[in-house]
Amino acid sequence: MIEGLEKLLAAGKDNALLRFGLGKGYLDREEFARAAEHLARCVAFDPAYTAAWKLLGRARAGAGDIAGAREAWQQGIAAAQAHGDRQAEKEMTVFLRRLEREHGTPSAGTDTA
Repeated sequence: MIEGLEKLLAAGKDNALLRFGLGKGYLDREEFARAAEHLARCVAFDPAYTAAWKLLGRARAGAGDIAGAREAWQQGIAAAQAHGDRQAEKEMTVFLRRLEREHGTPSAGTDTA
């Protein structure tokens, strides 16, 4: 699947859905940095794509980027609230609380990672 999507990207077919597919594929392979790269491009195309924000947070957390995961989920929660996506809002709120429980809540612009 990833190979086919990469071919489309190389051919210039770049959009949110393609980047989401690539991000999810790399996340499933636990290639967290590559997943995060594609998912970040996905939300750049479509900032309201709450599923992408959710996976971006997971990818960044998997890569050890705790501050980046926190930021992705916070932005995803805001996007979900703006569009009435209560399920995504609830899921990312749970992920964010778990992250803060495991890594601490940052104080005034610092991260505990």
